Amino acid sequence: MKDSDPRALLGTFIRAHRERLPLPAKATGRRRTPGWRREELAEATGVGVTWITWLEQGRNVSASPAALARLADALLLNPAERASLFDLAGRRDPITPNALQMDVPDHVLALPGLMQVPAYLLDHLWTARAWNAEAAALFKGWLDEGRDRNLLRFVFLTPEAQTLIADWAERAQRLVAEFRADFSRRPRDEAMQALIDELSERSALFTKMWREQTVLHREGGERRFQGHDGGLRRYVQTTLLVASQTECKLVCLAPLPSS
Repeated sequence: MKDSDPRALLGTFIRAHRERLPLPAKATGRRRTPGWRREELAEATGVGVTWITWLEQGRNVSASPAALARLADALLLNPAERASLFDLAGRRDPITPNALQMDVPDHVLALPGLMQVPAYLLDHLWTARAWNAEAAALFKGWLDEGRDRNLLRFVFLTPEAQTLIADWAERAQRLVAEFRADFSRRPRDEAMQALIDELSERSALFTKMWREQTVLHREGGERRFQGHDGGLRRYVQTTLLVASQTECKLVCLAPLPSS
């Protein structure tokens, strides 16, 4: 079995983190290796020693999400390490926060203001949390004072959206498919589900598009908007993910020459 095999990588990962654990309070006798013994990890995880052994040996053993969650807790993994454990095991973490942290650090909120083109920052519900003056001037009806500022509510529930977005029907369909991709990564998120339920009740078109089960990655490309002067404004959209806030998207619109 090659070291690049996910099972081998998973086994090496588990053993390394087991050996990093501080000695248990009841530890006795001499130890040839640091950290916990397999027996101690098995007891803390509520599984058999053989299961832990086979995992560390890279064998083709079944590892349920619930057992992996207990293993992650026993190994005292941080969020990034926990995500790696589930990625290597090819499982989805069953513990998904119902409400992701809504506090976005000031340095992340400041990002749109550093851009010279229209830019805005979306949270995991696709609500704009920050934007610059150029974006506010472009997105009249969405980023105005006192508005809800959720992108999906704006597109499907606000008449101004159909006037502003030149290819509204196509863009609306793509937004639904892109949001489904985000939702599929955290299907237990209550806030996302509540937004979907609300839009389904208030928009027959959203309901139709959501039921189509189309999934798309968020991609860039040309975006066209009707200017307040009646002219067509063209942009190239680029979406950047914030490494320290993985649920945030920084969306930038670089102007294209008028056709």
